[in-house]
Amino acid sequence: MDVKLNRNDCIGCGVCVQICPEVFELDEEAGKARVARQGGTPEAVREAVESCPVGCISVG
Repeated sequence: MDVKLNRNDCIGCGVCVQICPEVFELDEEAGKARVARQGGTPEAVREAVESCPVGCISVG
């Protein structure tokens, strides 16, 4: 699973980090989330994708 996050669209709400901290983390300087590492449980990654309010996370 290849997780991608469009940082241009990210609003930094942090919901992805709360749902799937094994993949996502907040970049405090940029005020946006980022993919820290690939992996995580597929269910948690899918929930993060579906929960993102701006739809900036994708899985390939």
